[in-house]
Amino acid sequence: YAVLGAGFAGLSVAWHLLKESPKDLNLHIDLYDEMGIGGGASGVSGGLLHPYSPKVKLLWRGAECWKECMKLLSIAEQAVSSEEDRLSLSGEFGQDFGGILDRRRGIIRPATNMKTLNVLNDNAKNCLANCKIEIIDKNAAEKLVPHIHMPFNLAFYMPEAINVNSKYYLNALFLACQNIVKELSASGFGKKNLCLQKKSVYELRELEGKQCFLRHGDGKNVENKFVLWWTPENGEYDAVIICLGAKADLLPELAGKLPLRTCRGVILHLQLPDNIGEDYPDHGPSILSDAWLAIKGNRSLYLGSTWEWKSRNSSSNVSTDEASDALQELLPKASAIYPGITSWSFAGARAGLRAMPPLTPHGSLPLLGCVNNILGNDLICKYWLLGGLGSRGLLYHGWLGKLTAEAVLSCNEQIIPSELTSWKNKDSRP
Repeated sequence: YAVLGAGFAGLSVAWHLLKESPKDLNLHIDLYDEMGIGGGASGVSGGLLHPYSPKVKLLWRGAECWKECMKLLSIAEQAVSSEEDRLSLSGEFGQDFGGILDRRRGIIRPATNMKTLNVLNDNAKNCLANCKIEIIDKNAAEKLVPHIHMPFNLAFYMPEAINVNSKYYLNALFLACQNIVKELSASGFGKKNLCLQKKSVYELRELEGKQCFLRHGDGKNVENKFVLWWTPENGEYDAVIICLGAKADLLPELAGKLPLRTCRGVILHLQLPDNIGEDYPDHGPSILSDAWLAIKGNRSLYLGSTWEWKSRNSSSNVSTDEASDALQELLPKASAIYPGITSWSFAGARAGLRAMPPLTPHGSLPLLGCVNNILGNDLICKYWLLGGLGSRGLLYHGWLGKLTAEAVLSCNEQIIPSELTSWKNKDSRP
């Protein structure tokens, strides 16, 4: 198999292909991503994890999504349980979290709009038992976050919600994939293999056989070279799973055929200066409002996010002007709920390009399924898509990666809920 993209979706698919495949099956997975693990939008995600909408309504199939995401978090944590692995990854990706994969302090959502107050109250009553929503007053909220502003003396607190260090988590999940390859191969049954290919796939036809054009360049100055492209021994993949997020539309075979909109989001890193004595409380939750605060530690947080629709800029780098504009947009929104944010200093910015799916009666649902009918009939192998996870990739990736892997292994799209494949029955143009 070839899995295109090493973000939330691609790594979940790779893990579940390894986990769900028959033990006696010889299985080789090539994971393609020129940026490496978590090099795209997934790696710059704010990492706030819960199964609810902004109006604290349980999302469609939120229970399954939450359950499978918790499983993958646990698997990733087990992979870095050894001191050597933990130190190796935390040294590179875990500084802001104090060398840990996630921060389990919950999330608080103050009520900010009288118009939606009754809706929020009603939605909160239908929460999951393993991710509760507690309705709390100003006094209780201030015990969690001193000086928090409560316009309507009411907040919705999710004590089990989590703030995940996305880059660290993705690298830990890749390590878990490598570990299971070793375990399965050592069992004496089928041979398993997983290779990270730090290459871009510019056209799907590159994966159809052993010989192809390999392109080098930045998209403007491209050099074509006729090369020997490594594929399995029979010269083809049994399936290719496209998990490229917003970049899926850059494949010429899919360009203009997916009902996705792109949206660039900038996230700001803020730190509390040394001369400010009052830290953010160690037990303090992250905050959801018109802007969100993902708390990394007592003196470090991420503030997000902007929404630049129709952008095609997928670079994680943020210019000085773009960062300044984001700060001017986000800081007033954050200070309306947490006034103390005005004492924090700008420490950096990063950005990602989201692939936003269309709105359905069930909400904005990702796109899944076999796409051979969209690509054409002259294809050697099966092509599958897992895309359009939008701003909820972290929540969705566990369950959807499992569904996709099971469908690929069984060559049966019918096991995927029809709500996730119905996009193919409509005009797919954005």
